[in-house]
Amino acid sequence: MQCFKAQSFKEQNNTGIRSSRVSVRGTFTAADSLIIADANNPLQYPTQGVEVRPTRTILIPGLSLNVKYKKGQHLVHLTATMGTFDTAVLVDGLQISGEGEMHISFVSDSLALLNRQLQFVTYTNTQFHPNTADVVQFKTTGFQAVFTIKIRHPPMPTFYNPGPKRDYNVSTLVTIATKTFLRYDKLQDLIDSIRKFYPTVTIVIADDTKDPKPVKGPYIEHYLMPFGKGWFPGRNLAVSQVTTKYVLWVDDDFIFTSNTKLEKMVDILERTTLDLVGGGVREVTGYTANYRHIITTDAGDEEGDCLHIRKGYHHVIEGFPNCVVADAVINFFMARTEKIRKVTFDPRLARVGHLAFFIDGLGTLHVGSCDDVIINHASKIKGMLPWGQSETDKAYSAFRYPSEKEEKVNEYDLYYLKNHFKCITSD
Repeated sequence: MQCFKAQSFKEQNNTGIRSSRVSVRGTFTAADSLIIADANNPLQYPTQGVEVRPTRTILIPGLSLNVKYKKGQHLVHLTATMGTFDTAVLVDGLQISGEGEMHISFVSDSLALLNRQLQFVTYTNTQFHPNTADVVQFKTTGFQAVFTIKIRHPPMPTFYNPGPKRDYNVSTLVTIATKTFLRYDKLQDLIDSIRKFYPTVTIVIADDTKDPKPVKGPYIEHYLMPFGKGWFPGRNLAVSQVTTKYVLWVDDDFIFTSNTKLEKMVDILERTTLDLVGGGVREVTGYTANYRHIITTDAGDEEGDCLHIRKGYHHVIEGFPNCVVADAVINFFMARTEKIRKVTFDPRLARVGHLAFFIDGLGTLHVGSCDDVIINHASKIKGMLPWGQSETDKAYSAFRYPSEKEEKVNEYDLYYLKNHFKCITSD
């Protein structure tokens, strides 16, 4: 057996201990808490919070029979489908049958002795599955109850070095990721603006230009892709190379300013359960966009469900008056690296895509948006005018905005083909 020791384990990570295991922030919820149902019928049992690792054994907490003034024998049965029962301690004065099997019975003339024995009932998972649950039936004469035992490996913690305690060390906590294609002039403007405020933050660049140019400099990682591979594949590549706790996504034509305070984004992610927090993007006109949306679904029939996308947000975050909870935010956000990798970006979206990521993350990502962290958007006016377009602008536009006749997979195709939505409404 190999044992590893990290001297700064407790200092570097906000962790708690429950049932002799590390409870990783963001993986433990109220649904994991142990709850014992007091006997509304004579049976007392755990309604949730019982968990066993695959092929391991646990004591089942909270089992009890509560009856008054009943003469004669007291009888209870336990039945499982993916494991067996046994007793850790034998109490005298009982008849037990089915030890080591999927069904076990206890009979006693003494209610006190029976309940004492029920404190030592064990469950052993015998049918391996990395993440499932066994449904256990608990019965006595005239009554029955059902509860579940989760069977799973515990979530694996991922720890990162947060740097010195005094302030957030953005260079240690955050990696900036972007995807580029042809626009090396805009990419260099982005890099120059980042270095003005964050000279040692690592920048990861995914590049699918046909004839790529070198992008060099300290703390820059430039990864080349097959020509025209696309938008979401580039996001996946960039995020796959991040080794910090957080990743900041930016477009290659964004510009950092004094209002692009990454420390504020880190602060809200450190102090809340949010997995992703967006900021604002200021256009050359002076308008700042946040792109906050609420996403809901309605159950449908065999032809599919319905997707509803509405502008707005759910509520303001307590303690952060400039921040709200939403389901989708703008294309400038910081996220927990571990969580964003669980959702991923669908590689079929090569040209256009944004909402598809948040729809895939619905139910997985806890999303927020803060309007006091702002990044600038480089002007597109010149590049959109025919007389102002360079050859690079024209080539970029041809790929970025394909013709209607060109076969392509867009977000709406995926909503139907992958997510099985038969209808979509939006405002």
